[in-house]
Amino acid sequence: MSTGQMPPWLQEQLVKLQQSQQNLQSIMTQKQHLQIEKAETEKALEELKKVADGEAVYKQSGTVLIKSKKQELIDELEERIELTKTRATVLEKQETRLKESLKEQESKITEMMKSGSQTPSPVEDNPRK
Repeated sequence: MSTGQMPPWLQEQLVKLQQSQQNLQSIMTQKQHLQIEKAETEKALEELKKVADGEAVYKQSGTVLIKSKKQELIDELEERIELTKTRATVLEKQETRLKESLKEQESKITEMMKSGSQTPSPVEDNPRK
């Protein structure tokens, strides 16, 4: 290792670590977008509920507005909110798993660097150390 050359096993572990970090970043971004979408949908629902039952309401479809029924729109928005909640739950689980995986990867790299081993031995994987 004195040549400044990184051993292949370390390069491989660092690449995996980087991929996990990128995946985590992607999940965090998706969560932010979901939170914004949920907040906007809740705001629209709140405003829609203030509208009198007989009044005309419209929904946007692409670049046009289409006349719609108040209750249909309420149902649609409530369903969208439920969907964002479900997607957020899935992302939470993925985030938790990834964070745990990142911790494991980091400690594995640390262990491998300490031992200076060219290949990790199966004994090194003992989490109870």
